Amino acid sequence: MFENLTERLSSTIKNLRGQGRLTEDNIKESMREVRMALLEADVALPVVREFIKGVEERAIGQGVLQSLTPGQALVKIVRDELVHVMGEACEELNLNARPPVVILMAGLQGSGKTTTVAKLARWLKEQKKKSILVASADVYRPAAIDQLKTLAGEIDVDFFPSDPSQKPVTIAENALNHAINQSADVLIVDTAGRLHIDADMMSEIQELHRALNPVETLFVVDSMTGQDAVNTAKAFNDALELTGVVLTKTDGDARGGAALSIRSVTGKPIKFMGVGEKTAALEAFHPDRVASRILGMGDVLSLVEEAERTVDKSKAEKLAKKLKKGKGFDLQDFSDQIQQMKKMGGLASLMDKMPGVAGMPKNIKAQVNDKDMLRLEAIISSMTLKERRFPDIIKGSRKRRIAAGSGTQVQDVNRLLKQFAQMQKMMKKMSKGGMGKMLKGLKGKMPPGMPF
Repeated sequence: MFENLTERLSSTIKNLRGQGRLTEDNIKESMREVRMALLEADVALPVVREFIKGVEERAIGQGVLQSLTPGQALVKIVRDELVHVMGEACEELNLNARPPVVILMAGLQGSGKTTTVAKLARWLKEQKKKSILVASADVYRPAAIDQLKTLAGEIDVDFFPSDPSQKPVTIAENALNHAINQSADVLIVDTAGRLHIDADMMSEIQELHRALNPVETLFVVDSMTGQDAVNTAKAFNDALELTGVVLTKTDGDARGGAALSIRSVTGKPIKFMGVGEKTAALEAFHPDRVASRILGMGDVLSLVEEAERTVDKSKAEKLAKKLKKGKGFDLQDFSDQIQQMKKMGGLASLMDKMPGVAGMPKNIKAQVNDKDMLRLEAIISSMTLKERRFPDIIKGSRKRRIAAGSGTQVQDVNRLLKQFAQMQKMMKKMSKGGMGKMLKGLKGKMPPGMPF
């Protein structure tokens, strides 16, 4: 996410740090670079102008030129201005209204709206401990109702059945009555999308809005469409009075123009962003954290929160005790660590949030991917329990059997065993000398492609 913009901004700021002193000239020169980076990221032109003006005024007018660390001072100003453009704080859903709290989802076809309904339902169930009812009023797209029914079953939330022969407003009213009777905390209603904005679409969703009187009306938009995302959000807001925006497919958006433009153009906050295909891949939108990611500073807070939610604490404690007693770290433990990473969104998601990763060479970043994790997992799954506990017994014939069983090559099995041996040494150091000693031992010894 934001890869291109992060690279350009990091390069510009790095050049500034090489200057002994900042002057009005080199600030303006740097802002020209930043302006080009923002335009290439498909940020709306009025937003770019406002952003550059804000940074220049603060940089030249607040003693930054006399600062002992002018580069760092400018980084802070750029970060603060990014936060200002995207919204000063994370704006949460209004869940304090009388239940059922109705959330109406709107958007164009192909934006990921139905999947986002399921992601939001899961987020509300797990993070806010709410009972959820989901319903589909999309009677036009083939299998839209069945898709939501399947997703609701996967995340274990209630689904209100509907039929393409019904009118959308009838489905919505019946779903609301059902939510009231079942004492559901939240009702999420999926609506029909179109390939483009048209009068029929707007008329229908306005009718649904009047019938449901939703507490939240969220516009779901594909971030990869850039300026089009901003324009469609504005058109919907003019017709519907949105309460917020959900940006989808941000994991595939290297530009980030929509995230930087929507708040300024529509006046509506981004409340969530989709960061992957799975139903767990939804994050609350924190402007300050996203600004840090854009500037290559990482997002440690989100990383910690993700770990708190997903890491199996009993397994972590069990492993810690095992290491403390001097018992070896085996391949079953290695497999458990891979599972924990998958729960946290995979390597791509973790790296996106880690400080310093933005500055890594592209060829190194490209070597670390989630496909490697799946391959490792498949290889370990093809081993017997004895082989996982005593990896030293894995020799020629066993390696061939494991490779055949996992659909990989013997070289892949050898690579895993080599990576595991390195991991084992790290764990041994950690059990003897703590995290500090382990990190010192790590320095410069991580093999290329090692996913840890």
